Amino acid sequence: MPIKTKRWCVPAEPDDGLRILVCRYRPRALPKAKETWDVWMRDLGPSPELFDAFYGKGRAPITLDEYRERYTHEMQAQQDKIAELAARVDRGETVTLLCSKDCILEQACHRSMLAALIQAARRASPGRAPLP
Repeated sequence: MPIKTKRWCVPAEPDDGLRILVCRYRPRALPKAKETWDVWMRDLGPSPELFDAFYGKGRAPITLDEYRERYTHEMQAQQDKIAELAARVDRGETVTLLCSKDCILEQACHRSMLAALIQAARRASPGRAPLP
Protein backbone atom coordinates (compact mmCIF):
# COMPACT_ATOMS: atom_id res chain seq x y z
CA MET A 1 0.00 0.00 0.00
CA PRO A 2 1.64 3.28 -1.07
CA ILE A 3 -0.01 5.46 1.62
CA LYS A 4 0.12 4.19 5.17
CA THR A 5 -1.09 5.79 8.39
CA LYS A 6 0.22 5.15 11.89
CA ARG A 7 0.80 6.72 15.26
CA TRP A 8 4.35 8.10 15.55
CA CYS A 9 5.14 5.74 18.43
CA VAL A 10 4.50 2.60 16.34
CA PRO A 11 7.86 1.11 15.36
CA ALA A 12 8.97 1.68 11.80
CA GLU A 13 8.65 -1.17 9.33
CA PRO A 14 10.99 -1.71 6.38
CA ASP A 15 8.23 -0.88 3.88
CA ASP A 16 7.17 2.42 5.51
CA GLY A 17 9.04 4.52 2.98
CA LEU A 18 9.07 8.23 3.83
CA ARG A 19 7.70 8.65 7.37
CA ILE A 20 6.09 12.07 7.80
CA LEU A 21 4.92 13.55 11.09
CA VAL A 22 1.72 15.44 10.24
CA CYS A 23 0.97 16.90 13.68
CA ARG A 24 0.85 20.63 14.32
CA TYR A 25 2.98 20.10 17.44
CA ARG A 26 6.07 17.98 17.89
CA PRO A 27 5.73 15.37 20.66
CA ARG A 28 6.73 16.85 24.01
CA ALA A 29 9.86 15.69 25.82
CA LEU A 30 10.93 13.47 22.93
CA PRO A 31 14.65 13.86 22.24
CA LYS A 32 15.52 14.43 18.58
CA ALA A 33 17.54 11.21 18.67
CA LYS A 34 14.32 9.26 19.32
CA GLU A 35 12.26 10.79 16.52
CA THR A 36 10.60 8.10 14.42
CA TRP A 37 9.94 10.22 11.33
CA ASP A 38 12.03 11.46 8.43
CA VAL A 39 10.33 14.83 8.01
CA TRP A 40 7.86 16.97 9.93
CA MET A 41 5.15 18.70 7.88
CA ARG A 42 3.35 20.56 10.62
CA ASP A 43 1.10 22.50 8.23
CA LEU A 44 -0.62 19.23 7.29
CA GLY A 45 -2.00 18.98 10.81
CA PRO A 46 -5.21 20.72 11.89
CA SER A 47 -4.87 24.34 12.99
CA PRO A 48 -4.76 25.00 16.73
CA GLU A 49 -8.26 26.49 16.48
CA LEU A 50 -9.66 23.40 14.77
CA PHE A 51 -7.91 21.07 17.20
CA ASP A 52 -9.37 23.01 20.15
CA ALA A 53 -12.86 23.01 18.60
CA PHE A 54 -12.77 19.24 18.04
CA TYR A 55 -11.65 18.50 21.58
CA GLY A 56 -14.07 21.01 23.09
CA LYS A 57 -11.54 23.36 24.62
CA GLY A 58 -13.54 26.31 25.83
CA ARG A 59 -16.92 25.08 24.51
CA ALA A 60 -18.82 22.00 23.34
CA PRO A 61 -16.85 19.93 20.83
CA ILE A 62 -17.73 20.06 17.15
CA THR A 63 -18.97 16.94 15.36
CA LEU A 64 -16.71 14.63 13.38
CA ASP A 65 -18.47 15.73 10.19
CA GLU A 66 -17.75 19.39 10.94
CA TYR A 67 -14.15 18.51 11.83
CA ARG A 68 -13.74 16.72 8.47
CA GLU A 69 -15.25 19.64 6.58
CA ARG A 70 -13.09 22.23 8.33
CA TYR A 71 -9.91 20.16 8.02
CA THR A 72 -10.53 19.66 4.30
CA HIS A 73 -11.07 23.40 3.94
CA GLU A 74 -7.81 24.15 5.80
CA MET A 75 -5.91 21.75 3.55
CA GLN A 76 -6.87 23.77 0.45
CA ALA A 77 -4.01 26.07 1.44
CA GLN A 78 -1.65 23.06 1.43
CA GLN A 79 -2.40 21.78 -2.07
CA ASP A 80 1.24 22.06 -3.15
CA LYS A 81 2.39 19.75 -0.34
CA ILE A 82 -0.48 17.34 -0.96
CA ALA A 83 0.34 17.29 -4.69
CA GLU A 84 4.00 16.63 -3.86
CA LEU A 85 3.02 13.62 -1.74
CA ALA A 86 0.63 12.40 -4.46
CA ALA A 87 3.47 12.60 -6.98
CA ARG A 88 5.72 10.54 -4.70
CA VAL A 89 3.05 7.86 -4.46
CA ASP A 90 2.56 7.97 -8.23
CA ARG A 91 6.30 7.31 -8.61
CA GLY A 92 5.86 4.14 -6.53
CA GLU A 93 7.17 5.52 -3.25
CA THR A 94 5.48 4.61 0.00
CA VAL A 95 4.46 7.48 2.26
CA THR A 96 3.58 6.85 5.91
CA LEU A 97 1.61 9.59 7.65
CA LEU A 98 2.27 9.75 11.39
CA CYS A 99 0.14 11.38 14.06
CA SER A 100 -0.07 11.52 17.84
CA LYS A 101 0.46 8.50 20.04
CA ASP A 102 -2.87 9.39 21.68
CA CYS A 103 -4.78 9.31 18.39
CA ILE A 104 -6.13 5.77 18.43
CA LEU A 105 -9.39 6.20 16.47
CA GLU A 106 -8.27 5.98 12.87
CA GLN A 107 -11.62 7.19 11.47
CA ALA A 108 -11.45 10.37 13.59
CA CYS A 109 -7.83 11.18 12.85
CA HIS A 110 -6.74 13.76 10.34
CA ARG A 111 -4.02 11.39 9.08
CA SER A 112 -6.77 9.26 7.48
CA MET A 113 -8.43 12.36 6.05
CA LEU A 114 -5.07 13.49 4.68
CA ALA A 115 -4.48 10.08 3.08
CA ALA A 116 -7.84 10.46 1.31
CA LEU A 117 -6.87 13.96 0.12
CA ILE A 118 -3.59 12.59 -1.27
CA GLN A 119 -5.49 9.82 -3.07
CA ALA A 120 -7.90 12.40 -4.50
CA ALA A 121 -4.94 14.49 -5.69
CA ARG A 122 -3.57 11.40 -7.45
CA ARG A 123 -6.83 10.94 -9.34
CA ALA A 124 -6.91 14.64 -10.24
CA SER A 125 -3.33 14.75 -11.56
CA PRO A 126 -3.14 15.90 -15.19
CA GLY A 127 -1.89 13.23 -17.53
CA ARG A 128 -2.77 10.44 -15.13
CA ALA A 129 -5.10 7.75 -16.35
CA PRO A 130 -8.28 7.59 -14.28
CA LEU A 131 -8.39 4.91 -11.61
CA PRO A 132 -10.83 2.05 -12.18
